[in-house]
Amino acid sequence: MGNPTAFLKIDRKEAGYRPVHERKMDYGEVEQTLNHEDRMLQASRCMDCGIPFCHWACPLGNRMPEYQDLLSKGKWRAAYEVLTMTDDFPEFTGRVCPAPCEKACVLNIDHKPVTIRENEASVTERAWMEGWITPKPPKRRTGKRVAVIGSGPAGLVAAYRLNRQGHEVTVYEKEPLIGGLLRMGIPAFKLNKGIIDRRLEQLKAEGVRFVVGTEVGRDVPVETVMASCDALCLAIGSGVARDLQVEGRELSGIHQAMAFLSGQNMLLAGLEPQGAPLSAKGKRVLVIGGGDTGSDCVGTSNRQGAVEVTQIELLPQPPVGENPLTPWPYYPTILKTSSSHEEGCDRRWALSTTRFIGRNGQVTGAEVQPVVWSKEPSTGRMVMTPEGDPYVIKADLVLLAMGFTQPVHEGLLDSLGVAYESRGTVKASIQGLTSLPTVFVAGDAVLGASLVVRAMASGRSMAASVNAYLATK
Repeated sequence: MGNPTAFLKIDRKEAGYRPVHERKMDYGEVEQTLNHEDRMLQASRCMDCGIPFCHWACPLGNRMPEYQDLLSKGKWRAAYEVLTMTDDFPEFTGRVCPAPCEKACVLNIDHKPVTIRENEASVTERAWMEGWITPKPPKRRTGKRVAVIGSGPAGLVAAYRLNRQGHEVTVYEKEPLIGGLLRMGIPAFKLNKGIIDRRLEQLKAEGVRFVVGTEVGRDVPVETVMASCDALCLAIGSGVARDLQVEGRELSGIHQAMAFLSGQNMLLAGLEPQGAPLSAKGKRVLVIGGGDTGSDCVGTSNRQGAVEVTQIELLPQPPVGENPLTPWPYYPTILKTSSSHEEGCDRRWALSTTRFIGRNGQVTGAEVQPVVWSKEPSTGRMVMTPEGDPYVIKADLVLLAMGFTQPVHEGLLDSLGVAYESRGTVKASIQGLTSLPTVFVAGDAVLGASLVVRAMASGRSMAASVNAYLATK
């Protein structure tokens, strides 16, 4: 360690966000950056703990103390090399990861953890700027062919690693652009799509082949893909969004959040979204669902020119700052206020939507019922009970951001003959092994809807299993 007492002398300093009045006017990334000197000082705050809980909490197992130490000493390139031993695309996790590493940082006991996520992004941007990231095609090819269905974080990691092992990799993507959730689901103000494009250019230069606008099982037969490869990787993500089947659901103006978010990303890419483009301009927007997807809808609605935005959640408001039920070093269930919330949003909690109200076929509002949650003594389960009078929230556009119920398309799995759970996830081991020896799975298709960083870790495990299998053939 360069300065073992830095955490006592240097306070946590975040780069922060661009001013609200400025960032609401565009889709540029909201986060700012620190200069290199400040970034090195922030890295020096790492205590190099005897037990690095940050490492324990990271799904990828990133070696935080090692690269923080190198960064604090100005060894940026070495820091990047240590980082990429475990994280193939740190420019993604450095932007959209909720940083479980920071929540487990010993300094988080005082709510001042090392700025691990920001440091990660800064190291990676320096690597791109300095030209340290260059295509490295494999020196020899194995003659084995791998097909990857899905180009989200799990699929990209698997393709990247398997190609570097010398296998010929083809990635199939049903959308017109590569990136999956990174491209279609995450707003540009959180992840500029040029960040994805520059990494894709590297993968292409290394030999990965991408086939876009092609849904396996519809545009190309499953049998054709199976016959063209020695191993098939499923990284098809979560497919079916949770719906809200209450009275009035058929009214116009009620849409799934992903249709709203992906449509905006398509427009920014100069493409026409499927169906009529959704816009919040001049509308009262109601977002149902209090998670990250709902927050993304809030930020997008504000940028499109919504007159007001309301976000409601079925669960009660989490505690602020501390939650005794999720103590350090576990990921805390506490109130999270995103950059989008800061831009303007009325947040309400413990509300159940009972029906939608409309006029001439168009939604005009949602009736909500306040509820309370209590623990059932005999089972310990949380029980929801109505309390108080229902009321109406006016809305011209309702966005459903309530998660996913069926992660994968059962039709594709039936065609392959792969076993899957009743809830739609593929039956597989943690290494991505399925009921068929030539078919492997990773990401949300086996985990259910989860984090980008977990999908990347899953893609890495699947790639290792595929490579081990191909070595026996």
